[in-house]
Amino acid sequence: MFVGFDYGTSNCAMSWHYQGRAALIPLYGDDAFVPSTLYALERSFIAELIAQQLTDGDTKIDYARSRSALLGQSRAGKIEHDIDQVRDGIFFGNEAIAHYISAPGEGYFIKSPKSFLGASGLRQQSVDFFEDVVAAMMLNVKTRAEQHLQKNITQVVIGRPVNFQGINAQESNQQAQAILAAAGKRIGFTDIEFLFEPLAAGFDFETRLTENKTVLVVDVGGGTTDCSMVLMGPQHIKQLDRVQDFLGHTGERIGGNDFDIQLAQKILMPHFGMLSPLKTGLPMPLMPFVNSMAINDIGAQTEFYDLKTKILLERLTRETHELELLQRFIKMREGKHNFAVVREAELGKIALSAQAQHSFPLDFIEKNLAPECSAEDYAEVSAQLLQKIAALIGEATQQAGAQPHIVYITGGSAKSPLIRKVIRELFGDEIAIVDGDHFGSVAAGLGVWAERVFG
Repeated sequence: MFVGFDYGTSNCAMSWHYQGRAALIPLYGDDAFVPSTLYALERSFIAELIAQQLTDGDTKIDYARSRSALLGQSRAGKIEHDIDQVRDGIFFGNEAIAHYISAPGEGYFIKSPKSFLGASGLRQQSVDFFEDVVAAMMLNVKTRAEQHLQKNITQVVIGRPVNFQGINAQESNQQAQAILAAAGKRIGFTDIEFLFEPLAAGFDFETRLTENKTVLVVDVGGGTTDCSMVLMGPQHIKQLDRVQDFLGHTGERIGGNDFDIQLAQKILMPHFGMLSPLKTGLPMPLMPFVNSMAINDIGAQTEFYDLKTKILLERLTRETHELELLQRFIKMREGKHNFAVVREAELGKIALSAQAQHSFPLDFIEKNLAPECSAEDYAEVSAQLLQKIAALIGEATQQAGAQPHIVYITGGSAKSPLIRKVIRELFGDEIAIVDGDHFGSVAAGLGVWAERVFG
């Protein structure tokens, strides 16, 4: 059977064609969404899990050859952790987050791997790693969906952003899509198609239109913002080739993760010594603090945990006027709590969309440590990102050469009133703004397209 698969930066979801329309498939009880996170007791367990899925003899041999060292380590790892199956040592979604928070210094934790797929300069070893991680996460969703449907899923439409990265876009997109395709093939998808995520979100909305409209779809996801100006409605919906309806399209790697990181850097890191004065009169070096919160940047994380950073921080303890703040930062680094700090920033961002003030509970760093932030402060530190989103909307509108009848906003980060304010400032009050299912519209739209492609 066929499905639509939203392998998202923040969450994963899958849809199928049910009773004449696309419906999300429950994955965890009644919940159709699983956070895009993975935690493994050993890196090698991920490789063995994927090896177990391969049925083609030559493919299995090639994979085993390329992962031979890891597969050998996996056998030793199972003995060390006293488990019979590697599945018992790999966790997904909220379970992965819980395991990471309880033991951040152990195992392998990865959040939002989609953010890394198009990164420039990835070595083959890194590409192999991401193929395995993505395949394992896809397998978890596919297996749970198949258990719910009691059917084998072989055909899939997978969503993708316009651009996975902001630089070397064409090369980046090819690399990222190749990783997604390779991962999908390894877990049993025999037919794989890709569709731009903002178009998918719009297709779900289009099923509810009773007359033709020019629709600007603004999809602000966890890792990217995509804007598409599309002709939609009864006259267009049955067409399999929609190229002529596609009036303008822009996309960039700006999403909810960036708002989380910006909030963590600008509001939380000063409580860890980022702006502390030094005895030398020189400013405190910013890069260790910036890198620590940039959890979607491989290079930044590598540099943050490099020995050079440790040596730098040791020197700064002798030079800072606020030693207790820098010691918090060192404790965070040694305990690998930077992911947890950014997660608190994410929860605070969500809270500040509905309330005027928020305290960030960082007890895992220090008892009673709870920096505060106002909604106004959050808006101020987000201003640059909001300007970039406004520029993307403006460029898509300019490409189309027309104003939209409707602005359809979707994506988890689009729930923020700051995004709606940006749109109002651009178009005024005359143009209707319609909220989609912020988390489910892309998955549903991919299901709509899967039915047209495979049905």
